[in-house]
Amino acid sequence: MSDFRSPNYAHRVLSRRQFLGRAAGAALGTLLWQRQSCRAADNRLAEEIDLRSLRPKVHMRVKSVVVRIKPPYWLGWPGTSYDVEKHRKEYAARFAACAQRVGTALEQVEAPLEDDNAVNAFCEALEKERPDAVLVSIQHMGTWHWADRIARTGVPTIIFAPIGTSFTGHVIEISRRPGVHVVSSLETRGVEQALRMVRAQKQLEASRLLIVAGTDRRETVLDHTGTKVRYVPRRTLHELFARMPTDTPELRAITGEIMGAADRVVEPITQDVMNAARSFCTAKRLLADEGANAISTDCLGMVGSRLVPTPPCMAASLFQDHGVTYGCEADLWAAMGLMLVNYLFDKPGFMNDPVPETVKNRLVVAHCSCGSRLRGYSKPRAPFRLRSHSESNLGVSMQVLWPVGQPATLLSFQGTDTILLDSGTVRGNVDTPPAGGCRTSVELEMDRIADCRDVRGFHQVVFLGDHRRDVEAFCQMHGYKITNSPERPPERV
Repeated sequence: MSDFRSPNYAHRVLSRRQFLGRAAGAALGTLLWQRQSCRAADNRLAEEIDLRSLRPKVHMRVKSVVVRIKPPYWLGWPGTSYDVEKHRKEYAARFAACAQRVGTALEQVEAPLEDDNAVNAFCEALEKERPDAVLVSIQHMGTWHWADRIARTGVPTIIFAPIGTSFTGHVIEISRRPGVHVVSSLETRGVEQALRMVRAQKQLEASRLLIVAGTDRRETVLDHTGTKVRYVPRRTLHELFARMPTDTPELRAITGEIMGAADRVVEPITQDVMNAARSFCTAKRLLADEGANAISTDCLGMVGSRLVPTPPCMAASLFQDHGVTYGCEADLWAAMGLMLVNYLFDKPGFMNDPVPETVKNRLVVAHCSCGSRLRGYSKPRAPFRLRSHSESNLGVSMQVLWPVGQPATLLSFQGTDTILLDSGTVRGNVDTPPAGGCRTSVELEMDRIADCRDVRGFHQVVFLGDHRRDVEAFCQMHGYKITNSPERPPERV
């Protein structure tokens, strides 16, 4: 062993000054590296994410075919005065436009099927290819047995029967069959909605829903919908929020745009809106990092624990206005309802707390996170005011004013394969104050339900429009069960 006093030791060890100098250089290098890493992280966090890019993209194939008696024929609806070929081409163009709006590939078979051999060959090919759906256009009343043959391949089947190609007897059974949807109308918008029905199921299957709550990380897949559900610890969100930049061009743009669009700004100040915009950007970043398409957070838990300076109410509203679900209170089934409305109708849903108004016999649906593009993502916003989150009096909530006299639909998942479905009409908007509770509070007169106290469910999703039959058709097509609130109060003994 060498003696530390040996002359050779000086060649093998550093002087104190050398050691300190090298240590200081190493520390400076580490500090510079950390600063560069932080700057890179800050730059990544400041990157603007197109929210619409988080909506699931699905590739959908739909085959389209015409069935008819070979023209010219004698007698039979639609009649010899009906220009069959002219209308075939017109409907083909309208179907293509419907498919383009929905975002699906429509493969139109050019030659109409006009005999048993052609129909059988088509069905054999269909059973091998298994497209996502088949669209059958009827051009003669005598061809319903061919439409039935195609439907029995098991491929989801949309049948378009323009007025003059069916009686009630033709449609009464097949139109109620699982996996089949019949549009007996001159309105091709029914076909467009049917294509959305097919797309919505594929989007549910392609989606990952992020539940931000608790302390564990895990992932599961829901039966029937096929949706992946990833649970991440609650701290993931508020820790990411703390790291997000507090002032960026995107934050300023969102703040200016929302404050400029509001009818009134009541409680919030500009800094509140900046914080809300920061919450919005934080949620986008978390979804992008997790490869997810929708989110629901333990928002009340974080606010109650004072972990964030702003509730995510405005962020949730902005998400909903862009077709991406942001649900409240880490409620899995409410988030699933929001996703279904987003995908099936291209408009936002409103997750709510149901309140009975017993003098007028109406249901008040209330929450602090309502989207403003009630009629659709491409439509103008409904009037809204900027308010605080009512329960904490913090942050920003959009009080959205719903159009009085318009129909509305309510749905909620009751597990993976059952949907609770009701409907009503908007009769008013409730202000807070004089009322308490959540900022967006909408008064509904319920259909078919004699007593507002009998409306079932909690955190139902309400959305504008008379879509009861559309939801029923979606459920029939994809094998979901339907349940409704009772029309009459249960008998009391």
